[in-house]
Amino acid sequence: MNATLFSELQRLFERTYASVGINLEDCLIDSSRCEQLSRMAGASARELSDLARTFLRTADDRLYVGIYYSSWLIEQLEKHDPRSGLSNSNIRSLIMFVEEINHALHAGLQFKAGLRRIDSEDFARNLELQGLVDTYLVLLLYVAFFRRSQKVSRMDRRWLRFHLFESRSGNGYRDANLRERYLETTELAAGYTHFLDSLNGVRRLEEIRNFHALSYEQKRRHILALMNGPENGK
Repeated sequence: MNATLFSELQRLFERTYASVGINLEDCLIDSSRCEQLSRMAGASARELSDLARTFLRTADDRLYVGIYYSSWLIEQLEKHDPRSGLSNSNIRSLIMFVEEINHALHAGLQFKAGLRRIDSEDFARNLELQGLVDTYLVLLLYVAFFRRSQKVSRMDRRWLRFHLFESRSGNGYRDANLRERYLETTELAAGYTHFLDSLNGVRRLEEIRNFHALSYEQKRRHILALMNGPENGK
């Protein structure tokens, strides 16, 4: 089930942005490889979720990607297939599932564009911010699909925002850099998606494609200008 869901999500992101050139399902790793890569990643990696992770490294001018999902996470998505409807039983699992695919895809696209500093903080924050934005849009698509009118209500958006933004806190991290990274990117993504909600479908697609091409600092400045500008950027 999840292999099909995985490929559907990769195709969706590639239609929106660009082809990454590989089948990301080939990058899936098991728990033993995850443990090995986690040890290699250092102390801060131990604070990241054990349910889903994306690992990146470069060698010989190539990018290597490892995507890990715990058996528990896969079982939840099989038991409560999001393609049959979103609920409190599967939304958190779907968020984690989508985000890791998104991180891997955008890392690949950035690497193809010539960005090689995958160990930089800006690279990490860029992936996190982009992942939150894209995951929100994916969740909207799922909710709209199961609405007869294909319109997402204000209540739906409030529910999605709670699970994606409000329940996510960087305060649980002992590492100060991780704490700041997740607090900042969550705040920025929450503000930016409010702006995206004000756009029609054509304008939204153009906006997110332009947004994707920006560096992290450019994304941050763009969002702050929208949040602080006249009529909140609308």
